[in-house]
Amino acid sequence: MKEEIIKKTKVYNCLDCGKCAGSCPMARVNREYSPRLTVERALFGFEEEILSSRELWSCLACYTCEERCPSDVKYTEFIRLLREKAFERGERGDYTHKEIIQTLMRIAANPNIKQKRTEWVSEDMKISKSGDILYFCGCLPYFDIVFRDIEANSLEIARSIVRIFNKLGISPVIMKNEVCCGHDFLWIGDMENFERLAKLNIDMIKRTGAKKVIFSCPEGYRTFKLDYTAYFDFDFELIHISEFLSELIEADKIDFHHVDEKVKVTYHDPCRLGRHLGIYEAPRNVIKAIPGVELVEMGRNRANSLCCGTSAWVNCDRYSEQIRCDRLREAKMTGASLLVTTCPKCQIHFKCSIRNNEKIKIGITDLSVLAEKAIKGGSL
Repeated sequence: MKEEIIKKTKVYNCLDCGKCAGSCPMARVNREYSPRLTVERALFGFEEEILSSRELWSCLACYTCEERCPSDVKYTEFIRLLREKAFERGERGDYTHKEIIQTLMRIAANPNIKQKRTEWVSEDMKISKSGDILYFCGCLPYFDIVFRDIEANSLEIARSIVRIFNKLGISPVIMKNEVCCGHDFLWIGDMENFERLAKLNIDMIKRTGAKKVIFSCPEGYRTFKLDYTAYFDFDFELIHISEFLSELIEADKIDFHHVDEKVKVTYHDPCRLGRHLGIYEAPRNVIKAIPGVELVEMGRNRANSLCCGTSAWVNCDRYSEQIRCDRLREAKMTGASLLVTTCPKCQIHFKCSIRNNEKIKIGITDLSVLAEKAIKGGSL
């Protein structure tokens, strides 16, 4: 195993205590996968075995193991670097949905490809080509089409956010040739295409003159905030829509109307927004600010939240499905009629599982959609 990877990720600090394996949602359902044993194999020099194993791609990068590791082992980064090495050798995980997502990202990484990215903007919305506030909608236009069969309605999130801005008197910048942030390329080891996408996005944002970039996708937010900064310099502010709305609420600059019939909701913490970036209270502040909406917590919440079961559209299998169904059952047990999240991918994964399991029924929506309907002038 490359010595620099082991040193960089503090794998030598491993105490073999098993807290990672005991905490890992994937290890709980898949006996073939174990963070502890992966680290052990690396320390004993079983490089070929690790890099050629399908289980290398099963890690959800959910950070649960790092939350509980007493030795500060950077296991998630360890896995990412191993995948980068494996990708260079031609190894791949099992890409889901016939690799359509990865194919779309590779197409988008070509700077000569021009898109029709703003066709989802309806006539009632006001947007700009330049200005201080830019909304990065990420892959929502792609998801809306690819997952139409499960009624993902991903663009409902983007439209809700633009309408929120408009109700606040803001015409956000929307880039007509914006591309995927590259999060999934980063986590499957394709660094060449990751860097291409990153450069395209940063150059486009700089040309708009934006001072603040707002995200609805935690993965995009995390990628800009933690990963882009390792490769590029930029000075625009990055903020998730839940933080933006929470700040407005605290400043008494947003007005929600009262809901006629009380609605009970529960909130799912996405891994990237929660454990990766430490943002737990902002989404809850928004939900609690809506009159008539009652927030009930699942047993596992905030840093203990259960992942939605898959990452980077790879190795999504029966184990992933089991994790998702466990989470949906946990949501139903709260008595809530609506599961709210702030991650478009979590929403897609949950809706997919609900379609496949008739006994698990609960409404799924995004925080932005909920907030837009509750702003004075809208209706739930």
